[in-house]
Amino acid sequence: MSVVSIQQQMQELNLLGMSQVFETDLTMASKQDWSHEEFLSKLLQAEKSYRDDRFIEKKIKGAQFKRNAFLEEFDMTVKRGVTKAVLQELMSLRWLENSKPVVFVGQTGMGKSYLAEALGRYVCSHRKTVFFKESTELFLMINEGRRLNRYLTTRKRLASYDVLIIDDFGMRKLNSTEAQDLKELLELRSINKSTFFTTQLPINHWNEVIEDIVILEAIVDLVQHSAIKIEMKGEITYREIRAKKIDQKSISH
Repeated sequence: MSVVSIQQQMQELNLLGMSQVFETDLTMASKQDWSHEEFLSKLLQAEKSYRDDRFIEKKIKGAQFKRNAFLEEFDMTVKRGVTKAVLQELMSLRWLENSKPVVFVGQTGMGKSYLAEALGRYVCSHRKTVFFKESTELFLMINEGRRLNRYLTTRKRLASYDVLIIDDFGMRKLNSTEAQDLKELLELRSINKSTFFTTQLPINHWNEVIEDIVILEAIVDLVQHSAIKIEMKGEITYREIRAKKIDQKSISH
């Protein structure tokens, strides 16, 4: 059977990773005198790597990130309250294993959203599900589900992600329905999921956007005591840092 025929059969069987490397590995096997077992092992490794990459790509696409944020591109040379030790702790994913909330607090431009998305992408690379939504968009999504008589389905979906990132929380006041929706969602997620907040408001100021005292106390109780809280602050914003780097790259080219 010809190489082309074998590759066609691999593609028909959806062994796309094998198909991509088959001809090259066959040549290498002949030159380096691989055993049958070694040749098969190389093909299986290629197939597994291909499927792992596609799996992670699917997770990242489903997360609905807004930017291409990567941890390796987060500038640690500028002091913003995120030390190397803090970043290593976040990258350990122990907070996820223990279903802890994470709260990034800081003024606009400190890189809260960028770091949250970079961590979300990192979580996806560990085969976990992530969903990113700006706070206002999240509540619009829930309200739309309610309008279509699919509130419980929407809530179940939001409760199912390993990590839910709520970006820019506290930019506006929540009405009583939105506050109740958030409380119910956090209650469901507190069992074995992690919820991530980026916000300009420290938790002890959430009363500024949640007026119902009973609901507020319930939400704070679900977040405050177990959360990893990181205050991001600095003399220069992360946006300014990235803008300078882009300018420097443009000049160098």
